[in-house]
Amino acid sequence: MVKVGLTGGIGAGKSEVSRLLASYGAVIVDADKIAREVVEPGTPGLAAVVEEFGEDVLAADGTLDRPKLGALVFSDQEKLKALNAIVHPLVGARSAELEATAGPDAVVVHDVPLLTENGLAPLYDLVVVVDAAPQTQLDRLVRLRGMAADEAARRMAAQATREERLAIADLVIDNDGPLEALEPQVREVWKRLRGA
Repeated sequence: MVKVGLTGGIGAGKSEVSRLLASYGAVIVDADKIAREVVEPGTPGLAAVVEEFGEDVLAADGTLDRPKLGALVFSDQEKLKALNAIVHPLVGARSAELEATAGPDAVVVHDVPLLTENGLAPLYDLVVVVDAAPQTQLDRLVRLRGMAADEAARRMAAQATREERLAIADLVIDNDGPLEALEPQVREVWKRLRGA
């Protein structure tokens, strides 16, 4: 088994790289998806979030109001640390469960947005960073995700810098260009992962 950490700043295109790797046969362990699962209604994770931040972070249907919670924590580092202290251990435990089900010859790609910030690089055989210039990220967040520019900038500022991510990379995928330039790079990375 080859354990790969895949990361990149918000808007860098990590999700598309993850999708392509899955299409080649990688087993994807998506930390963002798991982070949503561990705070679904009825989970201990959601109960802990409500205890920490109050019932105001719940939507009318009892689910977590992610935009409201995001606005709260991305403007306050202490609140972000408190949320991470709740969610990250739950995500780690679930990720380990999913990895354990992969076969011995699998390439298991852990899609982890905050890999750099949380010092997780040593957990993987290789770290792949999807890289894009900050202006490209900002443009994608505003144009493709409909975020307000100031909100997008706040979210980017809450993450590691481009330089910090590149410093831990074993392999870098440059995603500053058009989508059609991405696929050949990902295919080449896949070949290297299969040979690792």
